[in-house]
Amino acid sequence: MSVNAFRADRLTIQGMTQTPGPLPPSPPSAPMTQRNLAYQGFRQQIIDARIRPGQFVSQRELMELLEMPLAAVREMIPRLEAAGLIRTVPKRGLQVASVDMKLIRNAWQVRAMVEREAATHFARTASPATLQGLIAQHREILERGLASAPDAALEKDAQAVDWGLHDLMVDSIGNEILSEIYRVNSLHVRLIRFDADSLRPMQIVPAMREHLEFLETLASGDQDGAVERVMAHLASSKQRVLEVMLQISRQPASG
Repeated sequence: MSVNAFRADRLTIQGMTQTPGPLPPSPPSAPMTQRNLAYQGFRQQIIDARIRPGQFVSQRELMELLEMPLAAVREMIPRLEAAGLIRTVPKRGLQVASVDMKLIRNAWQVRAMVEREAATHFARTASPATLQGLIAQHREILERGLASAPDAALEKDAQAVDWGLHDLMVDSIGNEILSEIYRVNSLHVRLIRFDADSLRPMQIVPAMREHLEFLETLASGDQDGAVERVMAHLASSKQRVLEVMLQISRQPASG
């Protein structure tokens, strides 16, 4: 099995070409041992929404899901526990992190702390060509989101552009420790959105519009205004999730 089998595609800025995919891989300096391959595979299962929040899973099931040997799965588990992505429940096995208000608050607090610094740095360093390429990508997704014709690839492509911008800003700082913290937190956000998206599709149009407001403000030369646009976008995305979680809590229990 190749390393690339577990790697999410990423937004490519050089030449402004785009390969759709939700999250970038771990920093290239991380050695691709079997344990790291298993971890990358687990990440991809969350990204692809194949692992549900609160789900119980055994080590044997993880072996089959990740197509990795038991030793690699066992070595991966402490890392997942340390990241808060799973917990061991006596007599029941491994449980994927559940979504609650505390997790939402914590995940978005980390996003706000990291992304304010990232947006500030990106505002100082992004080239005009990079900004124009990103604006074009977002406009294309927005047009597809507003179109009446069905578009089976829209959600995947929109997530690639959405997460691609956030990841690009964080990675532009050049701090691998910070990038890894952000990647782990992004997985928590993915679990939260998986739970919220069970009621409705991802809100592509609002997200693209908010991203475009940030990019166009930055392209106009207003760096401070652009950073504030990012923070407003994070607040709006949190509010959208909270609204859906509230709807879920009000639904009558089935059966």
